Amino acid sequence: MIRIRSNLPVFSVMLLRISHNSLTVNHCHIVEQPLMSATFNFFNPLKSETILVPPKFGFSVRPFSTSSSTRSLGASPDAPAHEALSEDDDSDDGDDDEDDGDGHDKNKDKNGTHCSQLHLRDDGLAKEVKTILDIMHEVDSGPSKIKQKLEHCSVVLSSELVVEVLSRTRNDWEAAFTFFLWAGKQPGYAHSVREYHSMISILGKMRKFDTAWTLIEDMRGGRTGPSLVTPQTLLIMIRRYCAVHDVARAINTFYAYKRFNFQVGLEEFQSLLSALCRYKNVQDAEHLLFCNKNVFPFDTKSFNIVLNGWCNLIVSTHHAERIWQEMSKRGIQHDVVSYASIISCYSKTSKLYKVLRMFDEMKKRKIPPDRKVYNAVIYALAKSRLVKEATNLIGTMEDNNVAPDVVTYNSLIRPLCKTRKVDEAKQHFDEMLKRRLSPTIQTFHAFFRILRTKEEVFELLDKMKVLGCYPVTETYIMLIRKFCRWRQLDDVFKLWDAMREDGISRDRSSYIVLIHGLFLNGKLEEAYRYYAEMLEKGFHPEPKTEEMLQAWVSRKQATEGQEPDLEPNQLENDTLKKKVKAIPSKFEREKAFLRQPETRRVTRERGFSFWEQ
Repeated sequence: MIRIRSNLPVFSVMLLRISHNSLTVNHCHIVEQPLMSATFNFFNPLKSETILVPPKFGFSVRPFSTSSSTRSLGASPDAPAHEALSEDDDSDDGDDDEDDGDGHDKNKDKNGTHCSQLHLRDDGLAKEVKTILDIMHEVDSGPSKIKQKLEHCSVVLSSELVVEVLSRTRNDWEAAFTFFLWAGKQPGYAHSVREYHSMISILGKMRKFDTAWTLIEDMRGGRTGPSLVTPQTLLIMIRRYCAVHDVARAINTFYAYKRFNFQVGLEEFQSLLSALCRYKNVQDAEHLLFCNKNVFPFDTKSFNIVLNGWCNLIVSTHHAERIWQEMSKRGIQHDVVSYASIISCYSKTSKLYKVLRMFDEMKKRKIPPDRKVYNAVIYALAKSRLVKEATNLIGTMEDNNVAPDVVTYNSLIRPLCKTRKVDEAKQHFDEMLKRRLSPTIQTFHAFFRILRTKEEVFELLDKMKVLGCYPVTETYIMLIRKFCRWRQLDDVFKLWDAMREDGISRDRSSYIVLIHGLFLNGKLEEAYRYYAEMLEKGFHPEPKTEEMLQAWVSRKQATEGQEPDLEPNQLENDTLKKKVKAIPSKFEREKAFLRQPETRRVTRERGFSFWEQ
């Protein structure tokens, strides 16, 4: 490909100088109590306390070929499970590899960031994993039945096998926990830290925090055995609390570092800030940062974590600019990570002139842009339909010894697909393959969104696997929604079954998408059946889902003249062939929810958190 470079005339445009109003941080006007001075009531979480919180591989497109596909949704046992993302979720993020704002790459578990496969070492291990999964996925198999069948299976347990099984069952905590307990009692095998962490993460994701703490106590090994608890163990719990926005318990868990005789310093505090920001508790992270400045002095990395939260998680230019100015006022130097965060924020909000202004400011301050900065600028240019300038900037990257990566090309492909410039998107896709860059799932999602026939969908699914990229939960959710919109329900159920065949555990989002799609297509009884299945797995439905099904059940009961001695919401019909347990009312569910200590709500005021009365 011949690249015609220009001097990027767009960069020479006179940029408007904007004078921002003076913005100040709402500091904690209280007597500052150091975060580390509080006592931690580890195993009494109900105790209320005041807490300080603040090769060219072309695929046919017309936009894609409508030639019939010979695809069979066969088993792909190595596909990993991921959380769900809707088809229409357009994060406008040209920097998919962003971290927590500290400037260091981490092993991320972000959806679509990587398309790696969980390869098993040998066929024997793969068969044993499949044997266990078949037992756990049998219909109407409760924990007792699963345990009984596991006792009679002849598999050789290993750390890799246990971790793989837990990964495949991460959305069915009862089955995963039953297997975990059974495996721990087998002769010749003992859980390592890795297996404990996998199980604790699953329990935390399903809000079974008390059970997770029990496992942590088991990891301590009593008075004689060695303790397996590490700082990473507590960090997993902190992140899970942050994921459900229980900031008070996340901070309590941070206090537990001293209880386990771990060193607590600035690095651990920054891990807490990162966890809070990762799950959009950015305001609380900011309060913690300012209210504990005497214990954990300000530095660029701490501010970058909060700045990254406002820029890339909340995507608020107002708050991003406020933190930017606060850094300048306090003498905290802006580094390349700071610029990458705020340029990414401007890029996502389509403020190209601010992107270019900050990019020029970096050069004036002699701060060399890194890959994330270039990716954000390329995305902003492509999004504004300045594809030629974006392409030329890739050449500038290489001239500055910054190699483009797959995110760089995704930053071009996604806006091109969104504007239906498929031929140009294909050209960049082919160029990416020539550079031996493996496409990510986000690359293929950009093309999936513009497909219009099922033949195109299944053809692209085949091409994904040939390139070593396998569908994840988000992929199936997107396609299930698409086929429901096309009223092709046979393909919906085909994809639903393929999720299990591909080793992907069905999560709450996948059930909600399927139920809504069936309901809107008039398949009410099927929708109700999957709704009951979702409740049995412990997933909480959306209020809209419950309202729809409650209204349908009420009308059906009234139409059929249901006998008064039947229990409320009890239904029997030819499709279900069984009694479905009553749907709890919204009030009853909220009441039961508040009884669970690990999920009690917290109110926040002036940097403090209180249990909601």
